[in-house]
Amino acid sequence: MALTKTQKVDKIEIVGDYKHVQVRTATVIEEDGAELSRSYHRHVVAPGDDTSGETAEVQAICASVHTDEVKAAYQAHLEAQDNV
Repeated sequence: MALTKTQKVDKIEIVGDYKHVQVRTATVIEEDGAELSRSYHRHVVAPGDDTSGETAEVQAICASVHTDEVKAAYQAHLEAQDNV
């Protein structure tokens, strides 16, 4: 009886006007190759966030969609929210 636990980024989505990158990680528990359970965790990477802890694939996507223009627009949006 061998239990294994694996975690894998299984879905990456780009959403919203400011290109937030939504990352879903699946955690799978298996016993002798048979899946016992699967759970999911999501987190969001916003423009300007530190991506050093993300997978290479997520880093590449963020570098592609989080352009200087998108980062500036998102920062302006945040500053406008603070002034409300």
